[in-house]
Amino acid sequence: MRIFSGIQPTGRKHLGNYMGAIRQYVEGQDRGEGIFCIVDLHATTVPYNPAALRTSVLDTTAMLLAAGLDPDRCVLFRQGDVPEHTELTWLLCAVTAHGDLNRMHQFKDKSARQRELVSAGLFLYPVLQAADVLAYRAHEVPVGADQRQHIELMRDIAIRFNERFGETLVVPEHRIPEVGARIMDLQEPERKMSTSGSSEQGTIYALDEPRAVVKKLRSAVTDSGRDVVRAPDKPGISNLIEVLAVIRGIDSGEVEREFDGVGYGPFKQAVGEAVAGYLAPLRERYGELRGDEAALEAVLARGSQQAAAIARETVADVRERMGVGPPRRSP
Repeated sequence: MRIFSGIQPTGRKHLGNYMGAIRQYVEGQDRGEGIFCIVDLHATTVPYNPAALRTSVLDTTAMLLAAGLDPDRCVLFRQGDVPEHTELTWLLCAVTAHGDLNRMHQFKDKSARQRELVSAGLFLYPVLQAADVLAYRAHEVPVGADQRQHIELMRDIAIRFNERFGETLVVPEHRIPEVGARIMDLQEPERKMSTSGSSEQGTIYALDEPRAVVKKLRSAVTDSGRDVVRAPDKPGISNLIEVLAVIRGIDSGEVEREFDGVGYGPFKQAVGEAVAGYLAPLRERYGELRGDEAALEAVLARGSQQAAAIARETVADVRERMGVGPPRRSP
């Protein structure tokens, strides 16, 4: 089984990124052939600083390696190093419905926040995302819950291509964790934790110092009452229960039973200490890796060669099926 996923190099990685996506990448190395991409081309669809983008790519590379991705067991590369992604994007536009792109929630949300140019790249973002996955004929895409609509679109694109031009592309399945797929803002628990949309106090960053982590969890917004239980009217406590369940690898119900009658204060302290301990090895390993930029670039260069070898074959097949360019020569 081939597993593919991409991660944005923008912004500091937070607890939601780590629990919702990065830990799935690491686990995927033991379940199949993992291909993981730092999507710098996606980052150009909104206003950005070129120098900061290059720095963020290396930050993200170090973060993924610190989390446990092993270049000897997976392919880790920078999207912009493999031009087949952009070529396949254009080819897939032929089987992508304009109306489908108009309905994408992410485009609506991001374009509404844009004060300047709303780029065509932002509109075509989901097609590039489809090309990222379909170029590798991946069977599974580990993502957070917010990416479900994009996975459905890429499935539609693959199905439509195969129906029109013949069986060529693999129709991928998403893999969304049952627990931890959507970690919420600590101060506004009705919204997802986000690098761009959350406050400093509402976000646990992967590189936060332990004392900062504990302080943020102690000040997390809770709900009326004092019972540590999940409920629709308890988004704050429900979020913290899920976080602790992920860290301990247990069911959320076990967390509720353990803290039955304890009250919010001791519970939030326990969650803070657990999160701080959970992130400590990641922060330490990141510090060891980030300074050696030549080594990080070497990992990406090696990965891009491996990725390009796979993507090149897919794009050649797509071109042949679509009648683009000269026909392949018979061996």
